[in-house]
Amino acid sequence: MSQGFPRLLGDIGGTNARWAWQTAPGAPLQDISVLPCNVSASLQESAASYLSGRGAEQPHAAAIGIATAVTGDEVSMTNNAWSFSIAAFKLALGLERCLVINDFTALAMSLPALGNGDLRAVGGGSAVPKAPIALIGPGTGLGVSGLLANAKGEWSALSGEGGHATIAPADDAESRLLACLRQRFGHVSAERVLSGAGLINLYQAVCEVAGLSWLPLEAADVTDRALAQSDPSCVQAVQVFSSFLGNVAGNLALTLGALGGVYVGGGIVPRLGTAFDAQLFRQRFEEKGRFQGYLRAIPTWIITASTPALIGASRALDQTPQP
Repeated sequence: MSQGFPRLLGDIGGTNARWAWQTAPGAPLQDISVLPCNVSASLQESAASYLSGRGAEQPHAAAIGIATAVTGDEVSMTNNAWSFSIAAFKLALGLERCLVINDFTALAMSLPALGNGDLRAVGGGSAVPKAPIALIGPGTGLGVSGLLANAKGEWSALSGEGGHATIAPADDAESRLLACLRQRFGHVSAERVLSGAGLINLYQAVCEVAGLSWLPLEAADVTDRALAQSDPSCVQAVQVFSSFLGNVAGNLALTLGALGGVYVGGGIVPRLGTAFDAQLFRQRFEEKGRFQGYLRAIPTWIITASTPALIGASRALDQTPQP
């Protein structure tokens, strides 16, 4: 087929590589697969493994969102050992076109295509049409992006590394927790608390401030214990996580003027389930002094769709001029 189809789509995080196949513009995604990154030595090997599992058909184009900054041909991941040349990857797979963008840029591009069934509303009013949209998402790392509309109503995604901005406390209790983390890390970014590793950091800091010994828990352990309410330190860690996420999301909404709404993506919040304190999230989101009324009107949603970044990567390629 022409116009870059069939198409290989990728969503590459620090832990998993998600792949899919698309045969035509707007066509449903096919053969969605999740491959752990640690079973492949490189992006090319992971893609080749996926393609070999499909058979002999080869893609004409590829669109890939990846969890790192993409500033040129050479790409090195932040939370993964993979590094590669986009040109070499394109050549190795025999592609006519190849687009590699930040994974949250890809996720942002999916937002206009999401329906009510792909989202869970968490407070606020109604979105202002064509107003800026903000996106934040804790996963293996912390992704931050947004969408801006031009005069024709066409959306463009922002590509940045907002997850590495300095985190700020909302009260004295949070200040004490961040003081513990500063002793360990020096600079405490938002990602140090709003990620899988961030949940562990918060749990350990909660224990340290309370004078308790902490256990060698993984992020899933903290989540499970918080859901079961079997460990007060894990419950508190998730509450603080909810608070910090609301604080950072509110800052992002102010920075972008995101009257079009704020979306929360990534894998952490959906896994937290009822342990995620949506009320505290929203409280911290709105508590910005003189701009509380401004933020109260902005709607926030949790993205519940399983693979939206794959759709966004394809939409981004559609908007990229052919060389």
